[in-house]
Amino acid sequence: MTNTGFKAAAIIVAAGRGTRAGAGLPKQWRPLAGRRVVDWTIDAFDTHLRIDRIVLVIHPDDADFASGLPATIVHGGATRDASVRAGLDALTDTGLTHVLIHDAARAGIDHGTISAVIDALNDGAQGAAPALQVTDALWYGTDNQVAGTQDRAGLYRAQTPQGFSLPVIRAAHAAHSGGASDDVEVARAAGVDVKIVPGHETNLKITTPDDFARLETHLRGTMDIRLGNGFDVHAFEAGDHVTLCGVDIAHTRGLRGHSDADVGMHAVTDAIYGALAQGDIGRHFPPSEAEWKDADSAIFLRHAVDLAAQMKFSISNIDCTLICEHPKIGPHAATMTTRMSEIMNLDSDRISIKATTSEKLGFTGREEGIAALATATLVKS
Repeated sequence: MTNTGFKAAAIIVAAGRGTRAGAGLPKQWRPLAGRRVVDWTIDAFDTHLRIDRIVLVIHPDDADFASGLPATIVHGGATRDASVRAGLDALTDTGLTHVLIHDAARAGIDHGTISAVIDALNDGAQGAAPALQVTDALWYGTDNQVAGTQDRAGLYRAQTPQGFSLPVIRAAHAAHSGGASDDVEVARAAGVDVKIVPGHETNLKITTPDDFARLETHLRGTMDIRLGNGFDVHAFEAGDHVTLCGVDIAHTRGLRGHSDADVGMHAVTDAIYGALAQGDIGRHFPPSEAEWKDADSAIFLRHAVDLAAQMKFSISNIDCTLICEHPKIGPHAATMTTRMSEIMNLDSDRISIKATTSEKLGFTGREEGIAALATATLVKS
């Protein structure tokens, strides 16, 4: 029967030292696919609509690493079950009914697995946990020699999160003598039935250095990468300079436009908007509005960069090609790159600004104006 008063917390156990994962920081604080292991883990629960609270159990020495995370931080004990009890104590008098207990080192946890555990609990199970049925042949071994075989029928590879009725698992831990390998063992020692729900191969526990590479491949594969194109043209008019990619360059003519007519910056700005599926400069800064008359195009570019950040995208790189016979761009390209880097707060080695001619063909070849083509690559943060 569905429990309409269901409210669940997640306890993420991150107090271990993880020595088998190699030298350096404990594995939960190490980088993985652009973030830390624990960041991937917490994000999976923080973005799940049916998790009401997160408790992160850490080693006392790791307080600085945990700063700013969206979780209640508590200090763990010398053993895993002692750390889980510390997490359970943090849920006293919270009004929560259930808890999912998860290893921080399982950074590949997905919403589907979390939901499967929650659904089983919400349907009345006192305990539920994901697992994968064993499909490989099993051997006993001694001194690197096969010493026997084991029937694999009915055997499962246990995973987390392991979910329980909160009062049931709290009582089970209080009655347990300690030393359990996981919370299902604690629950079963107290006579609690635990339902098996489908696990997932990518919900692996990082244990050895090779596990980092396996999980990195999976997490990188889920990245949201966007490409956007920008193209802009401005005609020449009377003047003594042109502004290109934020740099004023002396010239026999200027460029006509409602703003400062920075054709390069406009193309880059539109490329970012395009990657975000947010239209173009005209949508955000209509030329019909007098306030943008003669405006510095850096205003437009900063807006596009800020919008990308608000939508949780980082800009990976920008490539801009200016198409004109004159002025010559090469002597100014480095200065342009520096200026664009300042405006975008992006490393200069991620910004390419170059030029080409149209071999005296078309309006650029006749020196009637300048065109610019830009591409932006954005990655979901």
